Amino acid sequence: MERIFGIDIDNIVDRIREALQAGDVEEATRIIEELRPADQAEVFSELSDRQQIELLPELDVEDSADILEELHDEEAAGLVESLSDAALTRIVDEMEPDEAADLLRELPPERAKTILSSLTDPNEVRPLLVHPDESAGGVMTSEFLALRRRMTIAEALTAIRTWGPEPEIEETLSHFFVVDGEGRLVGILSLYKLITSDPQARIADIMDPDVIYVTADTDQEESARLMARYDLVALPVLDKDEHLLGIITHDDLVDVLEEEATEDIQRIGGSEPLDKPYLDTSVLYVAQKRIGWLLLLFITEMFTGTVLRHFERELAAVVALSFFIPLLIGTGGNAGSQTTATIIRSLAIGDTDLGDALRILWHEMRTGILLGLAMGTIGFIRALMWGTGYDIAIAVAIALTIVVLWANTVGSFLPLLAAKLHIDPAIVSGPFMSTLVDATGLFIYLEIAKAILGM
Repeated sequence: MERIFGIDIDNIVDRIREALQAGDVEEATRIIEELRPADQAEVFSELSDRQQIELLPELDVEDSADILEELHDEEAAGLVESLSDAALTRIVDEMEPDEAADLLRELPPERAKTILSSLTDPNEVRPLLVHPDESAGGVMTSEFLALRRRMTIAEALTAIRTWGPEPEIEETLSHFFVVDGEGRLVGILSLYKLITSDPQARIADIMDPDVIYVTADTDQEESARLMARYDLVALPVLDKDEHLLGIITHDDLVDVLEEEATEDIQRIGGSEPLDKPYLDTSVLYVAQKRIGWLLLLFITEMFTGTVLRHFERELAAVVALSFFIPLLIGTGGNAGSQTTATIIRSLAIGDTDLGDALRILWHEMRTGILLGLAMGTIGFIRALMWGTGYDIAIAVAIALTIVVLWANTVGSFLPLLAAKLHIDPAIVSGPFMSTLVDATGLFIYLEIAKAILGM
């Protein structure tokens, strides 16, 4: 049973289904309209496609807009396919400009153009559509109030009262951005300072000219990282001439961080990121996202077989060597994956960058030596317990030490190389890292054993 802040989602879904089965659409809509927007979307997602299509046109237009804003863009686009252009226009008109732009991007171009031209104020949404979806311009909203630097405090307060922002924007109003006569960003002013200053004072005299901002083409992940680093409630987005185009709000920050984290986790697992909710994907779609990496890893793993064939004679002569192959390649792969995950996360949150490459390599090499010595000692003892003799035990101990050191070195180098080549470092982690270390670690082990055993 799923409960969110005391709300029994499963029970609510059952009540709505029962009302729809009884033909009581009015009761079903009443239940939904009593919920908060996020809970409305959660409940709506649990209903069948037919039930969603039946309910959406019957809901209050503001509730319909709230639900579409909370759903994934692809899910929302699929839901509105059956709506008439007039009904969809009314809903889009109630959505936040950035959310409306996201939805229009998912619609067929001709229909998106029709809906856009029918909006009450298409100019709120149109500028957002020209920016790439994953850029700062693509996630910003045009719903904001900029103060003029020549305004007095009294004029600014009047402008704020006249503006009357939507409830979703009110939480961002701890600070206001200040522009000059041509709309260029020149400063920032806190709400506290605004209401405690002399009403006749000029905005320009009390504003802070030091403003953190991004340009419209800045990657959304970099924008989110900047907001998190400086605890910003809103981040201004400028064009190349420093004109204020929009702001990125804290709810956009949460969405971006969730999206980027989801992509990284899926790549770490050796799969291309899904572009839609998991349960909304077909089996064929999921297979297509996974097959490329699976084939690449399969081909890479073939090197392990090549190494085994190369040492076929040695393995046949000393069968005990094969006992430790899973131990060696498993330990190396795990050590490499640990290192890769640590470095990727460090790069992602800005703890390190490419300028720290040599320090990172030296740090991980020393860590690898310590871990390798520890694992080598344990491996030596384990080999003796299996009664394999001192020569094989020594080979296992030395190989474990070197393999862990090698895995840590490669595990720190590959994410840095990927970042240097502007490739997502998450791509080189997980299965790819393990597969690479499997083959190379096996080669190291058997070469060491061959030398020690005089084969």
